[in-house]
Amino acid sequence: MQIPAKSSSPIWHPFTQHALLPKMTAVASAQNAYLYTIDGRRLIDGIASWWVITHGHCHARIVRAISEQAQRLDQVIFAGHTHEPAERLARKLVELTPKGLDYVFFSDSGSTSVEVALKMALGYWRHIGEARQRIVALEHGYHGDTIGTMSVGARGVFNAPYEPLLFEVDRVPFPHVGREQATLDALDAACGRSAVAAFIVEPLILGAGGMLMYAPRVLKEMKLICERHRVLFIADEVMTAWGRTGTLFASEQAKVVPDIACYAKGITGGTLPLAVTMCRAEIFDAHYSTDRRRTFFHSSSYTANPIACAAANANLELWEEEPVLERIARIGTYHERRLLGLREDARFANVRRTGTIAAVDIRVPDNGYLADIGPRLYEFFGERGVLLRPLGNTIYILPPYCVTTEDLDAIYDAIGDAVDVVGV
Repeated sequence: MQIPAKSSSPIWHPFTQHALLPKMTAVASAQNAYLYTIDGRRLIDGIASWWVITHGHCHARIVRAISEQAQRLDQVIFAGHTHEPAERLARKLVELTPKGLDYVFFSDSGSTSVEVALKMALGYWRHIGEARQRIVALEHGYHGDTIGTMSVGARGVFNAPYEPLLFEVDRVPFPHVGREQATLDALDAACGRSAVAAFIVEPLILGAGGMLMYAPRVLKEMKLICERHRVLFIADEVMTAWGRTGTLFASEQAKVVPDIACYAKGITGGTLPLAVTMCRAEIFDAHYSTDRRRTFFHSSSYTANPIACAAANANLELWEEEPVLERIARIGTYHERRLLGLREDARFANVRRTGTIAAVDIRVPDNGYLADIGPRLYEFFGERGVLLRPLGNTIYILPPYCVTTEDLDAIYDAIGDAVDVVGV
C-alpha cells in the first residue's frame, strides 16, 4: 500500500495513524449533543467526545462558572496555598463519594490520577514498615498512558514499544459470564502468594479493553478478597463515574468502598481537564509526619486549577439540582429497545449494556482493536453525521445525557446500515 502524502499540519494527534487518516475533521463549535464542523456539517456526539461530556457541550451554567472564576483567580501554586473552589469541591466530593474516602488529591488527567493512586499505595506500605510492592491487575484493563499506568494495563499494541520501561504486575483473568469464579480464585491466589500492595480494577466496565462488562456481585467479591489479604483496592473510575454506569459511581452498585478511587473525565462536565485521587484516612496518615522524607512527592503545575475546580463545582450543582439520574435511566431504557434488534441479528455478537453505555461486536475474522473494519466503520459513521469511534470490531455508544431519542435512533440506524455498506 502506498503511503499518502503527509498533512501540512504540524499536529501529531493521539491514537491516530496519520498515514491512514491524513485529514482531520475540523470542528468549529459544539452545543448539547452536537458538534458542528467548519464545512457546515452536524455530528451527533455518540461517544461524549472521548467519554468526557456529561450534561452536554457548552452547558450554560458550567460556561458561566468558568468565565466568572477566570476573572477572579486563574491559577495559583497549590503547594502551600489553597483557594475556595478547590476547598468547596473537595468537601463536596467527600460527601458524594462512597463513605470512607476522606482525602482528595488533585491532578489533571485520568492517567495521572491512576499514577497517583499507585504511588499512594506503595508509599502507604513503605511508611508503615511493610515490604509490599506487587500490584495485581485485571486482564484487558486500560488505565492510562504514563509509565505506571501502562504497566498495570494490558500488554499489547498500546504499549509494546515501551516494554523496557514497564514494571511487571500479576494479572487475573477477566470474569466472563460463567467463568467468574476462576477470576475470584485467581485473585485470591495472587493476593496470597506474594507481598501485594494493591489490586487495581475498572469497576463494572473495562473501557478501552473492549467495553467488557461484568456484574456488581463480582466487584463485591473482589473487594472482600482484598480485605481478607489486607490488599489495597484501587477503583479506576476515570470513565465509569459520573453516571455512565447508571449510578453516580459504579462502585455504588456493588456497595463497595474503595481504599483509593480515581475520578476524572466527567468531573467538570467535560469542559476542562481535572482529576482527583481519593483515599481512606489511613493512607493519608501514613504520609503525615514531621519527617519530610514521608512527604507525598507528586504534583503537576496546574494542580487544582481554580477555573477547572469552578467548572467541577458547577457540574456537581447540576447533579444536585436537576434530574440527571432520570435522564440516564431514559437513555438506558432506550438502549434496550434498540438493542433488541441487534441481538436478533446474526452479524452482531455480545450485545451488552451497562447504564448509558451500550456495545456490540461485529462478527469478523480479525477480532480486536486492530480489526480492519474499525477505520472503515469510523469513516462511514462520519459520513452519516455520527461520531462513533469503534474499538476495532467493537462499536459502542456512550452519549451525553442530553441526547434525544431521535439522536439515538440516528445512531442505531447508522450501526444497522454500517454492516451492509462497509461489509464484513
